[in-house]
Amino acid sequence: MDKALGAFRRRAIEFVRRYNRLQIDFETETFNGPVLFVANHGFGGIFDLNVLATGAALEDLALDRPVTFLTHQLAWTLGVGPLVEQLGARPASHESARQAFEEGHHVVVFPGGDLDAFKPFSDRNQVIFGGRSGFARLALEQQVPIVPVVTAGAGESLLVLADGERLARVLRLDKLFRMKALPISLSLPWGLSVGGVGLLPYLPLPTKLRTRVLPATQARPGEDAELFAKRIHTAMQDALTEMTDNRRPLIG
Repeated sequence: MDKALGAFRRRAIEFVRRYNRLQIDFETETFNGPVLFVANHGFGGIFDLNVLATGAALEDLALDRPVTFLTHQLAWTLGVGPLVEQLGARPASHESARQAFEEGHHVVVFPGGDLDAFKPFSDRNQVIFGGRSGFARLALEQQVPIVPVVTAGAGESLLVLADGERLARVLRLDKLFRMKALPISLSLPWGLSVGGVGLLPYLPLPTKLRTRVLPATQARPGEDAELFAKRIHTAMQDALTEMTDNRRPLIG
């Protein structure tokens, strides 16, 4: 990793630890081999507090092998792919994941993609995977356990008025950029924005973040990818619901 980018990553994670008063809870054990970390989005694609919170949790786990983050192809479309590659990211695909596992890496995936990343404020405490089960299929193929990582609070760092799914379809963004949402939001310093925030950096409100690393989970005998994915989603949603029960916005 480039030294300057590595320093930037450390400072960004430290910013989230302090500014967002990040609390990390662990319900997991040490790992004997590579695992697939499955995380939820807070808000944003390239710039998402949940990504930094997940990075902080993995730092605290003191993992004994490199970690590869699977990132939306849009980062490469916008020309920042080479930069995020220096931070341990690769384009989100089965091929990238398989290569990382072959190299002995842990892999981190955010299965909800832009559906989860650009959800409106009213859904901020929902884990939205849109029925996607590719991550579970990957875990079955590679015979690795899934470790869910759940973060609460990032959806309060700005006000997302709507996910803009209809607008994204009208503009054919799903065909052009594989984007199914184009959020309409209020944030600092951009004010009212359509689509820009989350791709551009914004000043997050000082919402308290809480991250929980759940126990490693293996597929049950005879369990297919869809059932395994649903079980992981349910575990993550149950954890997020518990973490946000009686939560006060920003304060936590």
